[in-house]
Formats: sequence, structure tokens, C-alpha cells
Amino acid sequence: MQRLRTITIGILVFAGLAWAGVADAVRLKDIAEINGVRMNQLVGYGLVVGLDGSGDGKKATFTVQSMAAMLEKMGVTVDQNVIQVKNVAAVMVTAKLPPFAKQGNRIDVLVSSIGDADNLQGGTLMLTPLKGVDGKVYAMAQGPVNTGGFGAGGTASTVVKNFPTVGRVLSGAIIEREVATDFGSRSTVMFSLHNPDVTTASRVVDVINARFAAPLARAEDAGTIEIRVPDRYLGNTVPLLASLSELEVEPDNDAKVVINERTGTVVMGDQVRISTIAIAHGNLSIVIRENFDVSQPLPFSDGRTVASPDTEINVQEGASQLVVVPQGVNIGAVVNALNALGVTPRDLIAIFQAIKAAGALQADLEVI
Repeated sequence: MQRLRTITIGILVFAGLAWAGVADAVRLKDIAEINGVRMNQLVGYGLVVGLDGSGDGKKATFTVQSMAAMLEKMGVTVDQNVIQVKNVAAVMVTAKLPPFAKQGNRIDVLVSSIGDADNLQGGTLMLTPLKGVDGKVYAMAQGPVNTGGFGAGGTASTVVKNFPTVGRVLSGAIIEREVATDFGSRSTVMFSLHNPDVTTASRVVDVINARFAAPLARAEDAGTIEIRVPDRYLGNTVPLLASLSELEVEPDNDAKVVINERTGTVVMGDQVRISTIAIAHGNLSIVIRENFDVSQPLPFSDGRTVASPDTEINVQEGASQLVVVPQGVNIGAVVNALNALGVTPRDLIAIFQAIKAAGALQADLEVI
């Protein structure tokens, strides 16, 4: 019975350690991306029509020129000097072309005013070609603009919700050109880590080689892993990438403390450690009050009113004692030690900077 109990406890301890290791593991697809599988930015210039008097004014001359050119293509000749409308706005149209997108697929587009239009609500985007960095047209966009806000006002006041000069056309662009890829004919595939790290790259290689029981993967550098496609997956790499993307890897993170002094935000990584150090942190408060003692003469007297200023200064300094912060072996110990000081986040920023200057912070300190 005693031996059975010992074996049971050993199994539970092993299971707990195994669970602790798996709990920190993440999928390979969440920390890396496949080389060549990426988004492409598209951009275009267009017109939004049908606005309720909230379009571009006379100062936006490019809007008038665009209207005249559009009408010219429609077979209507008009002098741009006589165009005076306020229901049209010039906009920049942007979109992201997803990888493996095919002709006929639809994508969302973002419409942003570039003139002095007040509101794009209720407008319709006219047919707009969307081009890539190579100057080729990859999609055509058109449709009603949804702003998700509104703007209304009069001469004295205005009420605006969100940003009515920016809107979205849902599924408003149709893909007309595909991005050529040789994905299926590759003999090797490359994974790029989002956060390059030699330890993480080594762990990824070990996990992949253990999965296939063959030395298929190798790390070219701290951020790139090259994988040789097995013979049975040549010409059919999609199942291979699907199995690779689901592999779980425990990434290694750098010890770093990030400080945002504008918002008073402090973020610490799991690997942050603090050596044993003594800290004393006090607050200095100075309050100045200005009072005036007024001497008012009696009625019908020859006296005059005299105002004597009286300044009151109150200085208070916190009586903080020296506190010993012991060395922390994990992030929880570090947090508990710092919380024992009872300081605010903004005080914590000054403390971390002082700890780093003293050489007791075993982490990088980054101020953003």
C-alpha cells in the first residue's frame, strides 16, 4: 500500500510538472509566420457622392477636377469652374489583399476623406481601382460607406460621435488580379519568428524534428527556421504546414521592463529579476495659499482701502523608512516585494529607474 501511494504521488507530481510545461506552450502559428504568406497593401483615389451637404468645399480644387474628369468619361462635358456642389468628397481608399486571394473574392475597404468634408455618412463610393506598390490594379471598390458615427450642428455648436470622415465599405472591393505564388512546388519552407530569439528557434527545431523523427528543420539564425519538405509532401505542402502550425512550442522571452511615463504604465516580463536591495522612497508635497487681508475705512472718512497679501506655505515630506527588497526568484516574488512598498505606478517608474541605475535590475529597462 505504501509503495502504491508513493507511485501515485509520483505520477501526480509528474503530471503537474508536465501540465506546467504545456501551460506555457503556444502554437507555432501564433509565434511565427510562413515566408511568402503575407498581406499586401492596396490604395486608390476615389469620390464619395450622395452626401447631404457635408462634402468638400470650394477650397478642395482636386475634388472639382476629379468630378469634371469623371463626368468627361461618362460623356458629359462640363466646365470645372462652374461646378458648385457640396455633396461630393474626395477620399483615399485603402485595403489589404490577403494571401492566396482569388479573382472574385471580396474584401473590405477603408475610406478616408482628404478634403474638408464634414461627414461621409450616407455617401456612396464610386468605382475606384485599387493598386499595389507595383502600380498594377488588383481590386475594384464601390459601394455604400458606413461611418459608425454621425455629426450634426449649427452655427454655434456641433455634436460629433466617433470619426464621421472615415468609413468602411463592407465587402466593397472585388479582387481582379491574383498574386502569383509557387507555394505548392517548394522543396523547403521557411518560418520567421515574430520575436527572434536563439532559444526559441532552437526549441522550434527540436519540436519539429521530434514530430517527424527526422532532422528536417534547422535554424538559419535567431529568427528563421528552414524546413525540408519530406518526399511524401512534395507538391502537396498544405497538409505539412497544417501539422507544423499546430505544434506547441514554449517561447523564451527576454527580461524586460517597459515604462510609459505619459500614462504611468509599467509592464514586466516573466523573466524579470531584482537583486537584494534596500529602497527608501518618500513624497514631497508643497502647498502655497495666497490670502489678502482687506482694511476697509469707515464711511465718509478720509481713509482708503488697503489690501495686505498673506502667503501661507505648507511643506510635507513623507517619513519613509528604508525597506529591504529581497531577491526574487520569479515574477510573483518581484511583484509582492514592490507592492510591499505601497507606492503608486508613477512612483514605481522612478523606483525602477533607480534600481536600474544601482545595477540591481536584472532586465532591460525600456521607456516608451
